[in-house]
Amino acid sequence: MLQRIYLPNSITALTQVKSLTFFKKDKWFMSQRYWLMKSEPDCFSFADLCAAPDQTNPWDGVRNFQARNFLRDEIQVGDGVLFYHSNVAQPAIVGLAQVVRAGYPDHTAQDPRSDHSDPRATAQNPIWYMVDVRAVAPIEQPLTRTDLARHPLLSGMGVMRRGNRLSVQPVTAAEFAMVLTLAGLEDAFTVTADVREPQ
Repeated sequence: MLQRIYLPNSITALTQVKSLTFFKKDKWFMSQRYWLMKSEPDCFSFADLCAAPDQTNPWDGVRNFQARNFLRDEIQVGDGVLFYHSNVAQPAIVGLAQVVRAGYPDHTAQDPRSDHSDPRATAQNPIWYMVDVRAVAPIEQPLTRTDLARHPLLSGMGVMRRGNRLSVQPVTAAEFAMVLTLAGLEDAFTVTADVREPQ
């Protein structure tokens, strides 16, 4: 059964179906999944992503197998990303990004000079994977954990659960659409969320 959730500012989230379409300027992308990705801003911030060539950068250095599996097997081109600053005084969702290249071997694992080097990784067995993400828009007033906790929908996000330390984790279509609404990014996106959520 489809449950239609009506959100303010002309954003409609449809749960329990298949895809999300982003319309931005003259481009459109079909997305089936939405993700929250954590980064310590001292290592790589949303500003760093915005300053990268074409505002695009690999999401490398993930060394958790569950997060690796998301990167390798599930995240696809067009998926929406909430960029989350972690390990700071006020952890927060600070920007929106989009996946522009699906999972491929993380070369930093095979680079002995890298902080994320893994001597087990080889060209034949890379072990670790990454995706490329492109910045879409900053959130001018970042959504802190306090902000999320106050919201009846967002308080149940995976990032809010005690002990959830995954640096890459799924976000529901309804959660993603609500973040857009709270961030005031309706001018950046006209979003129709149409996603089959896990039961």
